[in-house]
Amino acid sequence: MTALPPITVSTLDRERLYALLEKHPGDQEVVDHLYDELDRARFLEPEAMPDDVVRLNSRARFLHEDSGKTYELVLSMPAEASAGDDRLSILSPVGAALLGLSVGATIEWPSKGKTLHLRLTGVAQA
Repeated sequence: MTALPPITVSTLDRERLYALLEKHPGDQEVVDHLYDELDRARFLEPEAMPDDVVRLNSRARFLHEDSGKTYELVLSMPAEASAGDDRLSILSPVGAALLGLSVGATIEWPSKGKTLHLRLTGVAQA
């Protein structure tokens, strides 16, 4: 696995995610990786966040390099992920991998014994 790209997370998302992770009984692999991501993240106040960084409620456009497919999805809390086909839960492997990435960044993300290869190609803020 290559070096992880730098990530930036808003202090608001940090608080929401820690609260979620403390009570989430789901996929322990994703939960553990999200904790690791939060441990290495740079944190900024919401108003100081760059526009090209994925955060909760951002619309992220990314290339799944393994399949060659491009997706455009809104990163959401699990309860909001069922609100539409264009939603992606933060507790999914891809959702967790995208958090805090800047446009142009690539990441290799372990998931169920495989590695996802993702490239962030665009971000729009809600």
